[in-house]
Amino acid sequence: MELTVETLSNEIVQVRLAGKLDISGAEQIDLHFSAICGSRRRIIIDLSAVSFLASMGMRTILIGAKAVKANGGKIVLLKPTPQVEEVLSIANISTLIPLVHDVETAIGEVSD
Repeated sequence: MELTVETLSNEIVQVRLAGKLDISGAEQIDLHFSAICGSRRRIIIDLSAVSFLASMGMRTILIGAKAVKANGGKIVLLKPTPQVEEVLSIANISTLIPLVHDVETAIGEVSD
């Protein structure tokens, strides 16, 4: 699992995840992802290169989202692959974290 961070503005960061977000993938990014979520208030998580999402991956995302929201911030999931979107839908994650398909909408969601 790869994690890269791009600053879109002085307040918004885009975290790009690539690979399988399973037990092993979650372990690889947990510390860095938690640090980002604990220190930033406006985060877009780009899931377009995530080929597989398991429960441990969802746990990582949800814990991060909880930290962002506890700091008064906003987080959004961007462009999941159809397979990942199906898993997110089954888990009803979109009721907790907005799910969008384009960067402009994502920026709008975290900027409100």
